[in-house]
Amino acid sequence: MYLPMYTNHGESVSVPDLSGYTFDESIDILDRASLQYEVSLDSGFNTDLKPFAVLKQIPEANAQVKSGKTVYLTLNARNPPMLKMPNLVNTPLKNVQEILANMGLERGDIVYVPDIGINVVLEQKYRGVTVREGFEIPKGARIDLVVGDGLGNQILAVPDLKGMDEVDAEFLILGSSLRVGNKYYLDTDSVGAGKVLRQTPPASVQVKTGELIDLWIAKNNF
Repeated sequence: MYLPMYTNHGESVSVPDLSGYTFDESIDILDRASLQYEVSLDSGFNTDLKPFAVLKQIPEANAQVKSGKTVYLTLNARNPPMLKMPNLVNTPLKNVQEILANMGLERGDIVYVPDIGINVVLEQKYRGVTVREGFEIPKGARIDLVVGDGLGNQILAVPDLKGMDEVDAEFLILGSSLRVGNKYYLDTDSVGAGKVLRQTPPASVQVKTGELIDLWIAKNNF
């Protein structure tokens, strides 16, 4: 005499909420719920979640489906996608937060320097290095900002930088409430490598605090 065997196959079950669970945890949860799984070829990225954590599921959590139904999973990528840096220079600080958030970037530290433009971005930096528009950075990166304090009306004389070492010239520029502008490296045999050959504006010219000083520097010929 054989006893009949019963199974709940085909019965309705509630889809569990897998958001934030790792892939291995999700498989275990689905198995206990008598559901199948399939991983989507698409992926996303969330800095707050572990690699391969569940970002999205279809059907959604709490949906009523038959046991054995396949749940499609979208997982968090191991590495963040690369984005092109937007141009924040000359943008009012109040608009920067929205621009960064829309791109999946974070606002980092804000450093104020003397400049006539109050709360206007003068430089954008990633990991301490000034980056230009189009430079590739990872999604979720923190972008530090150099911002004008609105106190750039003071008039001062540009220091004489000719013949100075590049590093010393930069320190003097910053110490004079000015900013380092573009740097151009030239081949020359007249002075040693790393020495300032020329500057714009030239020495003794009257400028406002926060003015950019461009430098022409002797190139290492080794």
